[in-house]
Amino acid sequence: MKKKIIVLFMAALLAFTGVGCAEGKGNAGSENPGLENAGNGESGGSPEDSGREEAREGEGNGSGEAIQIATKPMTEQYILGEMLKLLIEEDTDYTVEITKGIGGGTSNIQPAMEKGEFDLYPEYTSSGWVMVLGHDAGEVGDEEMLEKLKEEYEEQFDMTWVGLYGFNNTFAVAVRKQAAEEYNLKTTSDMAAVSDKLIFGGNPDYIEREDGFPLLCETYGLDFKEVRDIDIGLKYEAMEQGGIDVTNGFTTDAQLSRGDITVLEDDKHLQVNYFCSTVVRKDALETYPGLEEALMKMDGILTDQEMAALNYQVEVDGKDEAEVAEAFLKEKGLKK
Repeated sequence: MKKKIIVLFMAALLAFTGVGCAEGKGNAGSENPGLENAGNGESGGSPEDSGREEAREGEGNGSGEAIQIATKPMTEQYILGEMLKLLIEEDTDYTVEITKGIGGGTSNIQPAMEKGEFDLYPEYTSSGWVMVLGHDAGEVGDEEMLEKLKEEYEEQFDMTWVGLYGFNNTFAVAVRKQAAEEYNLKTTSDMAAVSDKLIFGGNPDYIEREDGFPLLCETYGLDFKEVRDIDIGLKYEAMEQGGIDVTNGFTTDAQLSRGDITVLEDDKHLQVNYFCSTVVRKDALETYPGLEEALMKMDGILTDQEMAALNYQVEVDGKDEAEVAEAFLKEKGLKK
């Protein structure tokens, strides 16, 4: 009887341990929005985390520990993560691991960065400025913002920003090319005189939020012939079929790389800029000599149009993000 109780106890203990491990693995690369609370718990980190820190302290050159990259759950970030990995492994002897699609994006990656679970990730300037540092959007210019981001991230988190990739993933106003040519539309201000002839179609959350569609109309004096609620995934299809003339988007949306859409200039600078850069822990730069130089190869290599075209290859053409990233870097002469 005693032996039977011991066996049952051990089986229960193993089952409990197995559940804990399964949960830990499930969080690693999941795109599940339920991960929004990951990294915000009260725990100071797992035994694996502490072991990683001890290993780092004893390494000096970082050769025995993989560099950890995090990405947000979006195509663009998957491609950028692969580029960073390829450049680091091309120029150094380090290995790199990517955790893709962390639910909650900045709100969960930043706490994980602070704990040392990740070494670096692609981030957008205004996201860091507003979401992480708690400043107001648009209160400083882009150059001043980058300098202040570096300064405050170093003071508060012992992190820094390395390079600017070149593209700006901000809000955009997109118009059917036929309509843009018919009314000679180049800037958003140009649209004011003819907006009563155009149909606007946008996703409901943009149309309803005060800093979205209402502010756009107020700033530029727009009064559209009709405004239609359209699911975010169907906007460009509706535009292609002629159901709408104008929509809201982001400057690196895959569909904006098509030739039948014109992106209007935000000539009154209504939208804040979201330039992309690499946020990296300072101790990672010390642990891995040559890492900063490898990251700087991302500086200035991507335009809005190029990023949109890469997104298109993955989202529409169905190509693998790693292959798309590698082909682009080879085209730029950054990978053999």
